[in-house]
Amino acid sequence: MAATGPRGVVVRRASARDHLGVVRVLDGANLELSNETAERRIDAGTVVVADDDNRIVGALVATRREEGAHVEAVAVRRRRRADGIGTALVEHAAGEWTPLTADFDPGVKPFYDALGFDCEQRGERYRGVLH
Repeated sequence: MAATGPRGVVVRRASARDHLGVVRVLDGANLELSNETAERRIDAGTVVVADDDNRIVGALVATRREEGAHVEAVAVRRRRRADGIGTALVEHAAGEWTPLTADFDPGVKPFYDALGFDCEQRGERYRGVLH
């Protein structure tokens, strides 16, 4: 199900036609995810995109778990990063998969804290869980 996000952006599950846009957003954020993995996740229904007039401006890639899902990557185009798109992507994913987990670097911990994730430090990284 699609939802209207910030500034009229539509947040929805990705379709096969979104593959290139998803890969471009991830590449622009220097996140490593192969084309094949992106395609498999889209086919599995675990990619959520932020669509602004048929242009992908954000993407969340997840892996389904026995219960819930694990976020592999969240990326938003640089010029759109202060628009609430990342939040809308995570909120959409959390509405579909519970619990939602993520592993991330300390620099993005405030983002996950603000979304209500319970965060625990694991070595140099964090694990967050949203119930």
